[in-house]
Amino acid sequence: MTTPSSLSSTPHPIDALVLSGLPETTRERAAAVRLLALDVDGVLTDGSLIYGEQGEALKRFNVLDGYGLQMLRDNGIVVALVTGRKGLILERRAADLGIGIVLQGVRDKCGALQELAREHGLLLSQTAFMGDDLIDVPAMLRAGLAASVPNAPAYVRQAAHWISGLKGGHGAVRECSDLILAAQGKLGQRVQSGGAGAPVVQ
Repeated sequence: MTTPSSLSSTPHPIDALVLSGLPETTRERAAAVRLLALDVDGVLTDGSLIYGEQGEALKRFNVLDGYGLQMLRDNGIVVALVTGRKGLILERRAADLGIGIVLQGVRDKCGALQELAREHGLLLSQTAFMGDDLIDVPAMLRAGLAASVPNAPAYVRQAAHWISGLKGGHGAVRECSDLILAAQGKLGQRVQSGGAGAPVVQ
C-alpha cells in the first residue's frame, strides 16, 4: 500500500530521468553539494580564444549553462568561478548571471576551494568542482563531487566522479547543475512551481 511517506520519497519524473543509471554514490555526493566551483576555459567555454586586431580575446558562453547556474543560485547553492586566466570578459559574464565570486589568475585551485568552503562554513564534502585540465585535478581530488567533460585528458577524467555527456561550452555545466538539483529533489520542483521558463539573462 502506498503511504504518504513513500509518496514523499518518490522522485519527480524529471529528477528520476536525470539520475537514471547513475551510481548511488554519485547521487549521494551530488545531494550533499552546497557550493559549486567551476573552471572557466574548457568548462564554461569550449576553450577557444578568439583574438581581434587589437589583441583582445573573445570567449563564447552557452545560455543553457547560464540558466543552470541561475537555478543553482535560486536554490541557495553558492556558485564560484575559479580560473587561471584573467580578463574583463569573464567579469561581464559573471555580472550578467549575478555570480559574485570570480577568482582569476588562480594557480592553486585546491587552496581556493578550501578557502571558499571555510568562508561559507562548509565541509569539502559539501563542495563540487568541475574542471578539465591538469591544474584542476588537485581541487577535484578534494571536492565532494568532482566533475569533468568528455574532451578532458584521460587522467583528468579519471579524477572525476561524474563526466558530462556534453563538451565544455556546449551545455556541460548545465548537465552538472541539473545533476545537483535532481539529486536534491529540486529540479522537478522547479517545474511544478512554474519556474521552468527562461530567465531574463542566460
